Amino acid sequence: MESATSKKLRMLIADDDPQILSMLSVRFSKLGYEVVEAADGVQALAKARASKPDIVLLDVMMPGKNGWEVARELRLNHGTKEIGILILTAIGTIVNEMTSPLYGADDYCDKPFEFAELDRKITAILEKRRVQQQQG
Repeated sequence: MESATSKKLRMLIADDDPQILSMLSVRFSKLGYEVVEAADGVQALAKARASKPDIVLLDVMMPGKNGWEVARELRLNHGTKEIGILILTAIGTIVNEMTSPLYGADDYCDKPFEFAELDRKITAILEKRRVQQQQG
């Protein structure tokens, strides 16, 4: 039985590629996350508002709204502004490096990615958000 201090972390994964969505969902479920899935940007926003995840993994190129638009809307909404955001995309390192922070993402990870790098970035984002919540 879980105690209140060992609450399962909730992760929203938004990607329009069903294979990537499934792969990430299975992996992070096995690592103990409660995973919520979204296949496009509109679903991602709705599910983020409803489920209040601890972290969101956002593909950039999705139908409806792209990942950067979703990130910006999450940051502008009082109920979702504290969610950790990691952008996942094959759009290119230079574009990611310049653009992701402008929309409020905590970090980005280029596709194809290594799971070790993805894990490091997720851990860093969650830790940063935890410290911010304790301070504020």
